[in-house]
Amino acid sequence: MASFNELVNDKIPVLVDFSAEWCGPCKTMAPILEDTAKSMGDTVRIIKVDVDKNPKAAAAYQIQGVPTLILFKAGRILWRQSGVIPTNQLIKTIQSKISSN
Repeated sequence: MASFNELVNDKIPVLVDFSAEWCGPCKTMAPILEDTAKSMGDTVRIIKVDVDKNPKAAAAYQIQGVPTLILFKAGRILWRQSGVIPTNQLIKTIQSKISSN
């Protein structure tokens, strides 16, 4: 299995969902991310990072609150947002960030 650094440095864009098991809004994001993954197919990879189990990753990206979504491509952050975002808005944001980079 690829490491976190290998994934975010890949040419395929990666949406990282920094979340926690105790977080209510994170549970709200789960079906949104599933729908987004189905709609986007192979154009983006979506991974979940539990901030309690991966404190180094959370600290490295200065995660202050969960859920926080960060879109990476080839190691660069293309977009970042904290909080719940509707499926259609998330898909549009990812598509626009990917196409402009």
